[in-house]
Amino acid sequence: MCKYFTAGIIKILLLTLLLSPAFVPCTAGIFKTQDTIKVSIKDTGNLQGSDTGKNQVPVKQEGTDTMNTTEVQDSVVTSLPDSVIYKKTDFTAEELIRGERLFYGLAYLGDKEFSCVICHNTTVSDTLNWNPDAFEISKKYFDKSAEDLSKVLLNPLGAKMQLVHKDLQLSAEDITLMKAFMNKFATMGMKQPKPIITNLLLLILAFVLFLISFTDLIIKKIFKNRRLNLLILSITGVFIIWILVVNAIAFGRSTGFSPDQPIKFSHAVHAGQNKTDCIYCHYTAKTSKTAGIPAGSICNNCHFLVRNGTRSGNTEIAKIIAALDSNKAVEWVRLYKVPDFVFFSHAQHVSAGEIACEDCHGDVKNTDRLSHVPDLSMGWCIDCHKTRKVNLSNEYYQRYYAEHVRLFNEGKIDSVMIAGIGGKDCGKCHY
Repeated sequence: MCKYFTAGIIKILLLTLLLSPAFVPCTAGIFKTQDTIKVSIKDTGNLQGSDTGKNQVPVKQEGTDTMNTTEVQDSVVTSLPDSVIYKKTDFTAEELIRGERLFYGLAYLGDKEFSCVICHNTTVSDTLNWNPDAFEISKKYFDKSAEDLSKVLLNPLGAKMQLVHKDLQLSAEDITLMKAFMNKFATMGMKQPKPIITNLLLLILAFVLFLISFTDLIIKKIFKNRRLNLLILSITGVFIIWILVVNAIAFGRSTGFSPDQPIKFSHAVHAGQNKTDCIYCHYTAKTSKTAGIPAGSICNNCHFLVRNGTRSGNTEIAKIIAALDSNKAVEWVRLYKVPDFVFFSHAQHVSAGEIACEDCHGDVKNTDRLSHVPDLSMGWCIDCHKTRKVNLSNEYYQRYYAEHVRLFNEGKIDSVMIAGIGGKDCGKCHY
């Protein structure tokens, strides 16, 4: 009985689905819905639909009680002044999307293409972009009005911005919508690149296979061929040990580390192009353990007069001046740091050892954004001590290693390695 009842219900449902298209045209006239078009008022005086051309809208003629559907004329609609548009603070989801599309260059302004992201990053990057990123600009203008943003976009002061923003045409509504999206972007932040987790996934897979094979070999014994389990255990075991050992050795090392700095400083421009001596900025390298971070007054020695860069304009230099005016230090992110249980002195290596900066820090003079070059491992230091000769003409070695200098002058030894004068002693670095 139940079986026939269920079959009958299924037949009725199928019949209803088949006949439903026939009733749709009949009921279409009963439930009428009026199509709505979102209309925005432009400075030109025309009513335009969102991302469309001119639309047909009903206009009431003066002196009559009838409504005629005609094309909107410029004489009929009065445009809102820019000062009113700039004060708008409430935006719909569609308007925010419009502002985002304008910012990303997905909406065309007339016959010209416009995109902010060509110059301003929206994702975190390890390459130096001289232009301020979108998050930085959004934070700067978060508490300012759209009119303030329009002054910078349409009438920039810096030579770099004047060149880039030349012939830029944006209406008050365009700028207001972009400002709305920028306020939203300031709360979202920069998009981080997705981490590569291939090794982690392989490690998890190998660990799961290892557990399954081990359980089957000892307890379940589903697979009667023990060689298969032994093969899986061997392969996964070697892989797991290799992953753990490699990552344990690399733990605490930061090769390739290249953090974002509060100011986009280029060593290629200063040390390479302008030939600024490293010791001029890092003046404690010859006399102290650390090379030191240059004080703002060092930067101001040049940038007291130089206020515009050929690549960055005045944006980055203005940060230095603002820090000096507010008596605040620029919070640079440290790139190199040896472990606390290791003693290292720049003075000993730069003054006594006469080691050039690029020997440890790479080709600094041709690098915009610095990264961590050596791994700072003990093996890296020992290899240097084994292969580097001591300059016995240096005053330091003549004073403290007079015997080695005498043997060298008498021709009894042809050279002295750092490892030969204590460069391999544990107590030299760990005490």
